[in-house]
Amino acid sequence: MPEPEGELFHAPWEPRVLALTVAMGATGLWNIDMSRAARETLPNYRELSYYRIWLAGLEKLLAASGILNGIPPAPPQVLYADAVATVLSRGRPCSRIPQSPARFVLGQRVRTRGTQPDHHTRLPAYARGKLGVIERVHGAHVFADAHAQGLGESPQWLYTVAFDERELWGEQLAAQSSIMSVDAWEPYLEPV
Repeated sequence: MPEPEGELFHAPWEPRVLALTVAMGATGLWNIDMSRAARETLPNYRELSYYRIWLAGLEKLLAASGILNGIPPAPPQVLYADAVATVLSRGRPCSRIPQSPARFVLGQRVRTRGTQPDHHTRLPAYARGKLGVIERVHGAHVFADAHAQGLGESPQWLYTVAFDERELWGEQLAAQSSIMSVDAWEPYLEPV
């Protein structure tokens, strides 16, 4: 549903959900990719409003962490109210030192992996099995797929892949000859 620009909250509980999510994320009990995966794999994701998704994702993470069973362990980190603005504005860099050379170069044609993995992935379904061209090489970054599963950062090269909209949507749905870009980690790509 389209909403007016700048209208952040629609009910008094919504800012509380955001605050709880930020505070719990800062504890280090899970990482940002686990948090994203918890939200994006909700069975009723499409039926929920924005902050209901955040609340359901938080509930899922809390249940999975065991923190709701008995006496919770002390969190590894605590985010205090006076530090929120500073911590959020600073962010956490996700670039890493590459462990191997990049497999792909600017202008190279690639095909994205066509299958749905048995875990959460950041490769959108509409871009799977599609032909594109390497538009940008970003360096090595935390691989969200592995990170979301608690398998460590597993740094991988990250690329921007440009697709002709006809490749993604088909001739019949293409409104014009536009290019759409998707950021994709190296394990998502195959040479053509």
